[in-house]
Amino acid sequence: MKMRNIGLVLLLAAVITTACSDYNKILKSTDYDFKYKKAVEYYEKGEYVRSGTLFQELINIYRGTNQADKIYYYYAKSMMGQKDYLMAGQYFRTLTKEYPTSKYMEEAQYMVGYCYYLQSPKPRLDQQVTMNAIDALQLYVNLYPFSDRVEEAHRLIDELRNKLIYKSYLSARLYFDFENYKAAVVALENALREYPDSQYREELMFMTLKSKYLLAINSVAEKKELRLSGTLDEYFAFVDEFPESKYRKEADKFYETTAKLLNYNAQNVNSK
Repeated sequence: MKMRNIGLVLLLAAVITTACSDYNKILKSTDYDFKYKKAVEYYEKGEYVRSGTLFQELINIYRGTNQADKIYYYYAKSMMGQKDYLMAGQYFRTLTKEYPTSKYMEEAQYMVGYCYYLQSPKPRLDQQVTMNAIDALQLYVNLYPFSDRVEEAHRLIDELRNKLIYKSYLSARLYFDFENYKAAVVALENALREYPDSQYREELMFMTLKSKYLLAINSVAEKKELRLSGTLDEYFAFVDEFPESKYRKEADKFYETTAKLLNYNAQNVNSK
């Protein structure tokens, strides 16, 4: 049994050595048609590092020929296979710009957005790449409205947009959690204005109300009345939109305190 295992190891080593030797010969070859053929074979077998290395060399060789777009396409796909989405996206973009009549144009346009999508970071990080992904995918939908990929592109756009909404929510909430209510009001109102249909709208509006209330009652005398009036306006807007909110009881307490401080002739808030 031991000798058999040794034999298998030696056979495997011989196969690997032969494969490496063949690959090195291909790398050194100046027969570029042969090199292209082998690059395609490596790609189809899923050996993306080898295919990528060969296609990268062939890009300059075939530049200006009727095969150039195909080389760009295969090189970008090889980079996808290696999960190098930055490089893949770059070459898909180059393909769309330099070869607009290529048969690979539609797929390349989609892959530009998809590569950005795969690079989109977690919501707490900078979201420029996420916005690039949305723009690229939307461009694809606009250019190819009847494509089979349109539904998937819309799904990705929705997912990316939800990430931006959540990022906006987290950024606004950060000031609120640190009790910087003046900055919180600005950030919360910006979040509501930027994404008015946000799934966090109720919470954002309540945090805005609470921030304005706490900012008002702790204000210096010359600013207090104006800020208390702003709190009342915020309260009415909140209960008008969310009369059955889980935050309603706390919101009503803010109203009662604010109204008393303003000597406001309030109606029974529970009747609203």
